[in-house]
Amino acid sequence: MAQQSTSRFNMNSPYFKSVCLSLALHVILLVGLLSGDFSSEPKPLPTPSSQSVEPIKAVVVDQAKFEQAVNKIKKQKINERDAEKKRLKAVEKRASDAKKRREQEQARIKKLEKQRKQKEQEKIKADKAAKSAKAKAAKAEKVRKQKEQEKQVAEKAAAAARSKRLKEEADAKKAEELRLKKIAERKRQEIAAKEKAIQDAMLAEQMANEMATRNKARHQQVMTEVQRYSALITQRINQYMITDRSTMADKSCRLTITLAPSGFVIEVRIGRGDKVVCDAANIAIGKAGMLPVSKDPEVFKEMREIAVTVEPKF
Repeated sequence: MAQQSTSRFNMNSPYFKSVCLSLALHVILLVGLLSGDFSSEPKPLPTPSSQSVEPIKAVVVDQAKFEQAVNKIKKQKINERDAEKKRLKAVEKRASDAKKRREQEQARIKKLEKQRKQKEQEKIKADKAAKSAKAKAAKAEKVRKQKEQEKQVAEKAAAAARSKRLKEEADAKKAEELRLKKIAERKRQEIAAKEKAIQDAMLAEQMANEMATRNKARHQQVMTEVQRYSALITQRINQYMITDRSTMADKSCRLTITLAPSGFVIEVRIGRGDKVVCDAANIAIGKAGMLPVSKDPEVFKEMREIAVTVEPKF
């Protein structure tokens, strides 16, 4: 008998490992009991059919993060607007240069006009000279006609230059307006896309947090069900256990039971406790044949190997 007791408490023996596992499960159960609700009024235990998982709540975008992202975009828009102002100054400089060229062209046309008027004066003088000398009249007429042709050519050239300049300015203005419109539309689309990407990322993050909270709540629900079935199994064992107050009073036994999905007992491992109580509990399990198990796969997974403490009821 002493040899058997020594072999059981060998660190490499299955019995020693079972005791350690039993102690660990006992500590976990004690922590769960201490963190539970010990109000004076009993609360009904949830059942698998009545329990429902709280649906995912509507997700609200974190306002602080959203405003931070919007401020970042606004700052970027300000930088782009400053760059656009610099570009507009360059455009204004080109427009100023074009205006100077126009003024020079107008000065040239004015000069031509002055020349024209001067030539007209010369023509008048030539006409006067023609009255006094027939010999000079033919030459003066020829000079007048030549001057008239030059005047027409100059006027035609000036009109063509003015028309070309006005057309070029109109085309340039139209092209610039179209280019600015395209840039503004592209910037607007880029900002809208960035804002949408930020909102989508924040939404995905909150969805993930909500899912994690939901999974945690489900795990707590499963563990609550395991505790409920632990109590039901203990109650079933007490129903079939033969008790004796003289030998079992204030004594208990810790059992680890391996169950099949049907509730059939596959294995019973006796842990720490009174031998008389442990033997009686083991016999009671054999009499019961089937023990209560959950039909919920997640709950059964956690209670497939369940530890219970049996205390005789008198």
